[in-house]
Amino acid sequence: MAPTTGPAHAIELFAGDGGLGGSSSIAAVAGYPSVTVPAGLIFGLPVGLSFFGRAWSEGRLIGLAHAFETAAQARRTPRFLPSFDERVDG
Repeated sequence: MAPTTGPAHAIELFAGDGGLGGSSSIAAVAGYPSVTVPAGLIFGLPVGLSFFGRAWSEGRLIGLAHAFETAAQARRTPRFLPSFDERVDG
């Protein structure tokens, strides 16, 4: 398992998307199963945790991801804010 990517970020008007990639594409390119679940918030923005498995391990992988998601209780209902600065105000 690994963080899916860095924390969510705003898209800059001139610089564009500041994403630096993530861990989830490695399993996809190799053809192995992966599943991502919510892992919490950083500065009010969501982060995910990806679980990877061997070939044909989907059942076990989904079970592990479900167990983490149940224990972590990190899922939050999305909010659509008028301003990026409101993200940390709860």
